[in-house]
Amino acid sequence: MPVTEDKGIKDNREVFMNHMARRHFGAREFYGTATLGEKGQIVVPAEAREAMKLAKGEKLLVFGMGHDMVVLSKLSHLEEFATHLEERLNAIRKIIKKTGPKQS
Repeated sequence: MPVTEDKGIKDNREVFMNHMARRHFGAREFYGTATLGEKGQIVVPAEAREAMKLAKGEKLLVFGMGHDMVVLSKLSHLEEFATHLEERLNAIRKIIKKTGPKQS
């Protein structure tokens, strides 16, 4: 049974997934199939590893999309997205500071 999430976490996850989908929208490829092993492991097809520049030991994030789809993403992409969000948040804070109520 899935863990219940609060709305903020769900919204942030959706923002992230939408960002990643837009970022890679034109780069969708089919790389073959993978078989789930006894221990729940899969082997990412060589062509996909090459295209994504995946190296041995690289950390991947695993996202569930709906009830029957799993998406893998490089951890570095999440770090890149977090940096992007931090920059946006800083810009928003500056705007709020400039336009906020004047203190007497």
